[in-house]
Amino acid sequence: MGTRSTYRIIEQWKNDKGETINNEICLVYFQYDGYPEGHPSETAEWLSKGNVVNGLGLKDERLIFNGAGCLAAQFIAKFKEGAGNVYMYSLKSRGKCCEDYLYDIIVNLDRSIEFVCFDNCGETPYEIFRGTPQEFANKYQSVTQ
Repeated sequence: MGTRSTYRIIEQWKNDKGETINNEICLVYFQYDGYPEGHPSETAEWLSKGNVVNGLGLKDERLIFNGAGCLAAQFIAKFKEGAGNVYMYSLKSRGKCCEDYLYDIIVNLDRSIEFVCFDNCGETPYEIFRGTPQEFANKYQSVTQ
């Protein structure tokens, strides 16, 4: 039996009225190892090594994401290996795929990355973590080591 999870990738931006809007880009479903100590810890560690930029300059050896859409594409490329396990789902499917955990990867207005985890095993999801990817990795990698 797998521990199912979904990742919603969100980009924050300002609308014409100056209000902050969450633009949901995609929903990625994982069939296995979705508990915080599983691939989410690896995902958070990977995200913590990257920087979100606005435009590409000279060749850069660091891990960079040219906005949230680029981050989403690299996330899928990193974790999708052949058939099975990782799927693209409709954003409307979030919380309706028998997921045990829901994750949000949010690219904030200041280009920082926020990582959020919800436990979805009860009647309604409840937040169990909100912080930087590195804080998540530090918290949940240390549990298994």
